[in-house]
Amino acid sequence: MQRFIILRLLQGLLAVFVISLIVFALSRVAGDPLAAILDDESGKEQIELLRKQWGLDQPLHIQYLTYMRRLLTGDLGTSFKWDRPVAELIAEKLPATIQLSAFALIITGVIAFPIGVLSAVKKDSWFDTGGKMFAILGQSAPTFAVGLILMWIFAVQLGWLPTSGKGGLRYMLLPGFALGYYNVAAIMRLTRSSMLDVLDTEYVKLARIKGIPEWRIVWKHCFRNALIVPLTYFSLILAVLITGSVVIETIFAWPGIGQLVIQAIVSKDHITVQAIVMLFALLYIGINIVTDIVYAYVDPRIRYS
Repeated sequence: MQRFIILRLLQGLLAVFVISLIVFALSRVAGDPLAAILDDESGKEQIELLRKQWGLDQPLHIQYLTYMRRLLTGDLGTSFKWDRPVAELIAEKLPATIQLSAFALIITGVIAFPIGVLSAVKKDSWFDTGGKMFAILGQSAPTFAVGLILMWIFAVQLGWLPTSGKGGLRYMLLPGFALGYYNVAAIMRLTRSSMLDVLDTEYVKLARIKGIPEWRIVWKHCFRNALIVPLTYFSLILAVLITGSVVIETIFAWPGIGQLVIQAIVSKDHITVQAIVMLFALLYIGINIVTDIVYAYVDPRIRYS
């Protein structure tokens, strides 16, 4: 077991290293951040002073080593655009992103599980057909398109909900559903497939012969056993929602990490972009590693696969 954990940790560190190289290289390809900060009247001496102050005059490999050394010590650097520590910017914006992602996660569970169960119970009915169409649409439509369509219908045409901004429940409904719709479709399909397998087992047939009410068979016996597969995916959704919130936060002007990283990219603020992308990568890789370790404890066969 220890060998499995060590191996997964080493794989995670290797993935983080590769991601850091890619992010560092792409941020430098984007151009000189000083060109986005200084105006045309800035003198050559001022430009060279700032370049030296921020370490941009060093060779690329030295800049990368400096960046990694700071990252390992928890120093995310100072933003070029806002002239503030990146850690402070992230601390300000992260709660809004977690709030929206958590709400999207709730929407995913509340909608996906009941529809998946009922689609399996009413297999080949009009409800099952509608559920499958709903799932296919959710996994085919781009997130930004879903967000714009929802905004046009419920905010612009009907005027029921606000178009943008951060506030109470009314402000979270549109971006929350747009963010969670893809995962609603995925969880619904997994739940339906698992329920169909369980409904065909011998103990379910025996329970029906004994005269146990159908609703009790479905929700107490079948649903519990069918949750194993969809919950496997459900445990990773929060990380997916947080990292995938960039587009939705931009469309709905939600003041979170996603909007922050877009502004940093436009301003060529590679210090902020690197920090946020690495945060997303560490979050996603960390959750995957923890999930793998938990599975290894539950099913010893995974340790040797």
